[in-house]
Formats: sequence, C-alpha cells, structure tokens
Amino acid sequence: MTLYIVATPIGNLNDITLRAIETLKTVDLVAAEDTRHSGLLLQHLGIKAKLLALHDHNEQEKSHQLIEKLQAGQTIALISDAGTPLINDPGYHLVKLCRANGIKVVPIPGACAAITALSASGLPSDKFSYEGFLPAKSKARQESLQQLSHESRTLIFYESTHRLLDTLMDMQTILGADRQMVLAKELTKTWETFVAQPIAEVIAWLNEDTNRQKGEFVLLVEGAAVDETAINPDAIRTLQLLQTELPLKKAAAITAEIYGLKKNQLYQLGLSL
Repeated sequence: MTLYIVATPIGNLNDITLRAIETLKTVDLVAAEDTRHSGLLLQHLGIKAKLLALHDHNEQEKSHQLIEKLQAGQTIALISDAGTPLINDPGYHLVKLCRANGIKVVPIPGACAAITALSASGLPSDKFSYEGFLPAKSKARQESLQQLSHESRTLIFYESTHRLLDTLMDMQTILGADRQMVLAKELTKTWETFVAQPIAEVIAWLNEDTNRQKGEFVLLVEGAAVDETAINPDAIRTLQLLQTELPLKKAAAITAEIYGLKKNQLYQLGLSL
C-alpha cells in the first residue's frame, strides 16, 4: 500500500538511480505518462512491469482506480516521460488523493531538468522561482512576465522548440534586452549546450543557426536588482524589525500599509536583505 514517485533520466539513461531501478523491479504496477515511451526505458533496464497510462487527460479518472489498487495492498510507481514526476508533469491529483486516504507516498529522487540547469548556470541559486511553461499566447505571456519583472530571485522556465523565439522576444520586451540569462539545451544529452548572455544576445545566437532552435530548453533569467535607495530608510528598518517576529509576507504587508508602499516591492526587498 505504497505509492513511489520515481524520477527517471532526462536524457542520459545512465542517470537512473540504483534505488529507482530496484523500485521499478519490485512494484506491482507502473503508472506512466506515456506507456510506449516508458516501455522503452524499462526494456533498456531489463525490467518487465505492468504499465498503466496516467496523463493530463485521464489523471483524475485513473487516480481513483489507482487508489483502489493501493488500498487493496498493491504497490505502485509513478513515473513521467523524463525527470521528476509532478514537476510540470501529471501526478498531483494522485498524490493528493493518497495523502487524503492515508496511503504512504515515498519519493525516489533523481534527475530534474530545472535543478540540473540551475546547478550549472552560474546564476544565483540560493533563491529561485520555478515558473514552468509560460502561456502560449503572447499577450498572456507578456502579462505573466510583467508580474515577474521585479522578482529578485532567479527565474526558471521550460520552453518548447516552436515557441522558443517568441518567448525570448517577449522576455526582451518586458525584462529588457540586457537582462542576463542562461539558455540550457538538451541537458545530459550528446549536444548539451549552455549559453550565458544577455537576452538580446541569446536571441542573436539562436538566429545565427536555425538548428540551434531545436531541442528541449530550460531558460534561466537573472532576478531583478532591488533598489534599496528608492525606499524610505525608515521603511527598511521597520521591515527588518517586523521580520524578526513575523513571516516576511505579513511583515511586508504591515510595512506597506504604514508607509504607503507596494507590498510586492517590500517583499522582494525582504528576500534580498
């Protein structure tokens, strides 16, 4: 009666962990995002397992079936096409149901594209915000970027080949051509590439050769600088004092009300202090 959340390789098949292999060998059932794709991985590992498809379109329906199997005493492994399940992949509803029904959930850690890219990016990694995929439509995408434009933490996005340039152009428009970023392409694969340049130069690099626009991408953008000089020094001191006694969100809200400032601006300042 255990659900295992099993991370699988994001490219190089040797990145599977020994614990993941052992778990996949011993469970009664493997719930996979794409059974054909995962079937090839299991075949490569010499694992014969019963597979069940669990993807975005059937997760809520199938989750109840899996709960019944778990309650009957079966063990199940959840895997996605690549990387750690639930990170922009199905599984949230299943895990939530398991928690609600008192079913044990055990994570088997491993590869994750966002963390892999961040670790080698050279951008600040002590605080970061994972944003997944931005909206497909330009207007909504620009609105999302506008909301993040003052975020001081490193921003991490996933992007597909066919929307890559459009997304970068919107980033240039909203965040500025000079904002530093890192494009990480085809992580752990033969043509793994990191490009660390301002947004405008990354766009130029991609346009030099259309082949560079193909693959799987992680986009990491340096956080916005917090201008402390634009904030009343008394407000900064108040925020610091309140932070010692209250959660940052609450401290920022109280300080904003006292000094007539924006809560988000003070929240970002508090993160940087």
